[in-house]
Amino acid sequence: MKESNKSLISGLTVIIFVVVLVALVGMFAIRPQEELVMGEVDATEYRVSNKVPGRIDSLYVKEGQMVKAGDTLAHIFSPQVDAKMMQASAAKSAASAQSRKAKTGAREQQVQMAYQVWQKAQAAVEVYRKSYERVKGLHEKGVLSAQKFDEVDAQYKAAQADCAAAEQQYLMAKEGARQEDIAAAAALVNQAGGAVAEVQSYLDDSYLIAPSDGEVVEIFVKRGDLIGTGSPVMSILDMRDSWLFFSVREDLLKDMKPGAEVNVRIPALGKETHKCRVTRVQAMASYATWRATKTNGQYDVKSFDVKMVPEEKIEDLRPGMTAIVEQ
Repeated sequence: MKESNKSLISGLTVIIFVVVLVALVGMFAIRPQEELVMGEVDATEYRVSNKVPGRIDSLYVKEGQMVKAGDTLAHIFSPQVDAKMMQASAAKSAASAQSRKAKTGAREQQVQMAYQVWQKAQAAVEVYRKSYERVKGLHEKGVLSAQKFDEVDAQYKAAQADCAAAEQQYLMAKEGARQEDIAAAAALVNQAGGAVAEVQSYLDDSYLIAPSDGEVVEIFVKRGDLIGTGSPVMSILDMRDSWLFFSVREDLLKDMKPGAEVNVRIPALGKETHKCRVTRVQAMASYATWRATKTNGQYDVKSFDVKMVPEEKIEDLRPGMTAIVEQ
């Protein structure tokens, strides 16, 4: 009898233990799990591209190297730009020579030559004047015909016109170029100078300069590669401008208003939490809406793009790392 009671008690104990164990397992299984808000780290990345087509002549940095803003990263050799610089420089030299010629005016020999032509014309006028006076006297006395008088009169007037023209040529040579011609020559010099400055800017752009402090994370070309205008040469990562972004359902946005302070953990950096501040909350596109999978009172909710920035610098932070909001 005693053995039967012991067996009964043992059986009941086992049954009770199993019932309690099943109840505990069921309680933990039924209890809803804590919602995790997960996101990702990102930072500003600069794509360094070329403005001048050509061949990669030199690479002055390597991947992983830290650079400062203004550092020279690479050089692109472009023979076409060098040739254009020669053309522009030659055009500027020619325009400058024309401008100097316009400002200087005619040479002394040219002025003297124009003066001699004028003197010769004056002598011719004097000769024709005397002939005109003699013929006029004879004509008035009826010795010469009217036709002969008209011929001498025409020659005298032509000599006067030639003399006046020669005088103006002399005065023009003495005065030099017109102000309009001088201004036009100066404008040509400025135009040629602008062409030289334009080509010089292309030559300057053949040296790629770091736009910001950062790390060279990837170089897309090798020395000797031929690249076209706008081709990316390398990328520079500026971790000073880093942030975290999350895709959050609207029912989890209660504590993520703009300006709110949130504790975030970066699993790759350990269990330490970091204070971050919410800077943007923006509704995502309609295709990013989270939709209910049951029909027992649940409803469709939208997803929001939440951006946060660390309050202090986080050492060893890298783009792509997972970030978890600590509730």
